[in-house]
Amino acid sequence: MHMADALISPVIGGTMWVATAGVAAYSIKKIQDDMEEKKVPLMGVMGAFVFAAQMINFSIPGTGSSGHLGGGLILAAMLGPYAGFLAMASILLIQALFFGDGGLLAYGCNVFNLGFYTCFITYPLIFKWFIKKGISAKRMMAGSMIAAVVGLQLGAFSVVLETVFSGKTELPFSTFVLMMQPIHLAIGIVEGLVTAAVLTFVWKARPELIEKPVSGKISGNTSIKRIIYGLAIAAVVIGGGLSWFASSNPDGLEWSMEKTAGTTELAESGGIYGILADIQSKTAFLPDYSFKNDGSVSEQVSETSAEVAWPSVNAGTTVSGLVGGAMTLVLAAMIGFFIRSVKRRKKKVTA
Repeated sequence: MHMADALISPVIGGTMWVATAGVAAYSIKKIQDDMEEKKVPLMGVMGAFVFAAQMINFSIPGTGSSGHLGGGLILAAMLGPYAGFLAMASILLIQALFFGDGGLLAYGCNVFNLGFYTCFITYPLIFKWFIKKGISAKRMMAGSMIAAVVGLQLGAFSVVLETVFSGKTELPFSTFVLMMQPIHLAIGIVEGLVTAAVLTFVWKARPELIEKPVSGKISGNTSIKRIIYGLAIAAVVIGGGLSWFASSNPDGLEWSMEKTAGTTELAESGGIYGILADIQSKTAFLPDYSFKNDGSVSEQVSETSAEVAWPSVNAGTTVSGLVGGAMTLVLAAMIGFFIRSVKRRKKKVTA
């Protein structure tokens, strides 16, 4: 559900940039007081894990479409909503700048659609409601499923509204929404199952990580090294190898666009679009998670033979998974360290 710049107008893109920046600034302020130092490395590793997970598109049977894990609910449940939102913003920034996944003008839209609803709506209002009276595997499953589905439905509907408000007549509201919502319902069900599996595993290993994320605190004697190592290994395996098995079918957004407008891409050039496209072409050293000279070849293979294209054993994909995960880890961890340093300074001033 990564929107390209051509889907939105500069006004809508700018507005969503401001909204996202505001939520990010508020999140930084909130976690200055309650983020424990133990969660700084966890924030980085979780960012790398979700980055890798988003590389794997799974096919939606009978549709010719695919979807991928959003990961916002996992981030919120593990880190708390504020740190989770910042981790999602880090993931999407790395994807847009260095892999050309999602537009720069649409960055605010993408962060809001994938991060805001899960971290600040479905996590506190749905997921927490299911587990507040006591966590069990059944409650975790129910909370994850419903929160993931609702979060993705809200995000998909926002995509429709953002395109409509941008005046994209190629994607009329009634037709576009009838395509977007059902396909993202199917994607949301899969995301709910994956989310439940991940969170249940973490909960059984370290209950405190799920039970106390709202305060951002972990009990003093709790060690999370095993969880960090486990997630780091999972990120390497998923991004470096399992990403070869990603579906070559268009994702839910592209599929909906093709069904509505007959194309997966809208044409837009000149002005701010041209400037941002030029910037992105220079920064994206692994466009579409592949080496630059691999793009045309992979596209031709996927068009002529789906069987040859899957699994796509591609060194560019492996490098993208490993490098992208590492970059996300560093950026998310840097944000955490920055917040921690500000927190320490405040303590010294008030001491």
